[in-house]
Amino acid sequence: MGENEDFATSLQDSKASYVLSNVAEVIERILTFVPTKALLRIARVCRLWRNCARRVLRSQQLLSYVSAIGPSTTEVHVLCNILAQDVEKVFLLPKTVLAMVDCDTFHGRSYRFQQSEAKKSRHSLDTADELSRLFPKTCDVMGITTPGVVLTPCGPSSLPQEHQEGEAGFAIMFPSMDGAHVKPFHFCKKSISPTALKEAGLLDNRDLRVVLLFVYDAYQSGGGRFLKQILEPLAKSKALIAGGMVEGVFSPPRHCCSLGAYGVVGLALSGPRVQAASVLLDQDISNPKEAEATIRRLKAAKIPERNTMGFMFACVGRGRNYYNNQSNVESAAFHKVFPSIPLFGLFGNGEIGCDRIVKDDYTLCNSDKNSLQHEYTTVMTLVHFG
Repeated sequence: MGENEDFATSLQDSKASYVLSNVAEVIERILTFVPTKALLRIARVCRLWRNCARRVLRSQQLLSYVSAIGPSTTEVHVLCNILAQDVEKVFLLPKTVLAMVDCDTFHGRSYRFQQSEAKKSRHSLDTADELSRLFPKTCDVMGITTPGVVLTPCGPSSLPQEHQEGEAGFAIMFPSMDGAHVKPFHFCKKSISPTALKEAGLLDNRDLRVVLLFVYDAYQSGGGRFLKQILEPLAKSKALIAGGMVEGVFSPPRHCCSLGAYGVVGLALSGPRVQAASVLLDQDISNPKEAEATIRRLKAAKIPERNTMGFMFACVGRGRNYYNNQSNVESAAFHKVFPSIPLFGLFGNGEIGCDRIVKDDYTLCNSDKNSLQHEYTTVMTLVHFG
């Protein structure tokens, strides 16, 4: 009996070895259950496994994200700590990453170096480098610091949260996607020009659908003119514009920017599969019922909820104090209307955007560039990536 059992086991092993060495369909099916970092290691085994791994990676086109809430127990921001653990579990190959962290506890290699010695946190200048090292070298990482962070904790039923105090951050990972192209851009007063805007896909781009932009230090002398150079051509385009005024940017670096100089970073989203809509919660909206009613208008766009992100760009004057000491009013209203869509964003010093709900027609509701700039408002945006 022992010899028969050994023979049966050997036969089964030989069959399994044959399948794993020759049958691509079976190998690909197995590899779909393997996180990306492990998949890249597996791809080194042989040519067949490498080709199967490449096909699996091309099929992984759903967005992913990692959220973190402090306080950190190390010298780097809590987002770096959580990412270092959770990036091993990600089922995509990131091509672009949008990261946002609170400015009170993150003072890494940011373009804004105006904090006094007393306000500097425990985080070292290597925090930004630590964040970049977690992703492939070919991945574009855009890192932003803001007065407050809006995030959805990781998990299937997590409620979005508004963090105006304390350590918090998130990283949204965009893979290569068919029919949806994500292109980062970064301009300062020295690098902005019509040619640069065109190269970034912001001008003369018929496929441009959405522009998410974040302006830093625009309150300085000349900052208003600089912002006008950005918004004026975009207001005449057929793209949805949304974003806000942030505290600083720590990635990507630009050597033409001097310390404290104003500039803008953002993502140009192009392609036939990109859909978007936004609503503006103005100063008159000051209770949960009104906030929910305004957000519910996004339903009219009939945007698919799969592979869709919500973005909330709010004024620092809103939040808990604006709603009579009630927390998470606007993020909770969004979750009530769109329970399956994660929400991310910021509290900043000015908001960019407008009402835009018409489907299959991306002409802005008002081509006046001034209608894109607001105070004491919230811009709530849906972006679908196909």
